[in-house]
Amino acid sequence: MELPPPGTGLHRLMTRFPRAGEVRWIGLRPARDVPMQAVAQVDAIAGGGLAGDRYKGGSGKRGLTLIQAEHLPVIAALAGHASIAPATLRRNLVVSGIPLLALKGQRFRIGEVLLEGTEPCDPCSRMEDALGPGGYNAMRGMGGLCARILEGGTLRVGDALAWQPA
Repeated sequence: MELPPPGTGLHRLMTRFPRAGEVRWIGLRPARDVPMQAVAQVDAIAGGGLAGDRYKGGSGKRGLTLIQAEHLPVIAALAGHASIAPATLRRNLVVSGIPLLALKGQRFRIGEVLLEGTEPCDPCSRMEDALGPGGYNAMRGMGGLCARILEGGTLRVGDALAWQPA
């Protein structure tokens, strides 16, 4: 979503967050149909993706994927599980403390890396296998956000995530 003009009340509302978010988990998919690998840090490549991830050369709209940590217990409950490991949902970053969908069409920084939220990261049919029958629907609306990498650098667990003016 395009931001309203600066100085308007809606612009102020859409660019004000109660606090910065924080990276809680990083995962890479080195190849198709292999388990995700948790890492403490990874290099983000401008215009590409994450080093070591199978999508590293992607379309640019999906340089990396993010999901809110706060949604994991909800998805687990809706799918009938006590909990879900982050790797099960196949997103690159799990972040807490900031509403990711509010960053669609916005620039934000994680540590030294500048990103732009491009589109919601809808669940795929693999969630039926990962979460069981109904897993796809359990995750709908909570699949996270895809982002384009505008300025590369190293992402680390514990890095802050904050909105950036254009």
